[in-house]
Amino acid sequence: MRGEADAVHIAVDAITARRIPYAFAQRSRKRSAVPNLATAVERCTVIEIGGLPIRICVDDPAFSRLLQDRYTGFVSSSQKARFEFEIDLAPAGLISPDDDVRVLLRSGRWSLDRGDFHAEWDASSARGRIRQTANPYSIDAVLRIVHTLLLAKEGGFLVHAASAVRNGRAFLFAGVSGAGKTTIARLAPPDVVLLTDEISYVRKQGDGYSAFGTPFTGELAKVGENTQAPIAGLYLLAQGPQNQIEAVGKAEATRSLLGNILFFAEDAELVKMVFESAFAFVARVPVYRLMFVPDASVWKLIV
Repeated sequence: MRGEADAVHIAVDAITARRIPYAFAQRSRKRSAVPNLATAVERCTVIEIGGLPIRICVDDPAFSRLLQDRYTGFVSSSQKARFEFEIDLAPAGLISPDDDVRVLLRSGRWSLDRGDFHAEWDASSARGRIRQTANPYSIDAVLRIVHTLLLAKEGGFLVHAASAVRNGRAFLFAGVSGAGKTTIARLAPPDVVLLTDEISYVRKQGDGYSAFGTPFTGELAKVGENTQAPIAGLYLLAQGPQNQIEAVGKAEATRSLLGNILFFAEDAELVKMVFESAFAFVARVPVYRLMFVPDASVWKLIV
């Protein structure tokens, strides 16, 4: 297994790592027995990505409004949520620019660290706390990490890939930076619904897989549509002199998929689940290599 793990890279968030050193608050916020509904709605935002609603609560009204603006289209009107995080905002001066993302399971609690945030999350109680600076990119990273942990146990994953829906079916376009994810998203014709140009959300549903829209954007800086569709194919991108599709063998397809999956936790059990999820996905979903020239004609091949 080690040789296989050495050969295949599971991708990690490419955002510059930062860390806030501090002692994480262990005491819970006191709440009244009967909370004021207007106050609760004002300070809490339910963000639903991939069908999983997560409530984010913060006492700063300006930051709460920022969250609602950042996740427009993914903010749920329902106050029901499977998970909840309380945010404590920290001064920007606490940032240390040299630390990487680190995700560890300690005594049944997940610890999530980067230079601009520290979070702790108890999956069993579905509650957690985040200490972060007042910018939306910190909570963006926390949400990505939390969703990777949840998806790993369900046979799904986040993957560096653009994805779009056409004729009721979803197509994924994976590749390293510069391979053409943003380009192919930008070239999409009017009948195509964009789910994301950067990070695709894949869930196992029944005997197949579905792709969901995400608010996680790349160079296109366009939030995906909050919808879903069954996945019809995964395309490994390469720009070239002509438009051409060829089937990819399962071994190569699995290696390429694993090389683009986002996963952050230093946890052997979950890493094993991610490997198994990649093998299961390739067994069910056709994988192709797509060479294309950067013009709209490539979409004639995606049907």
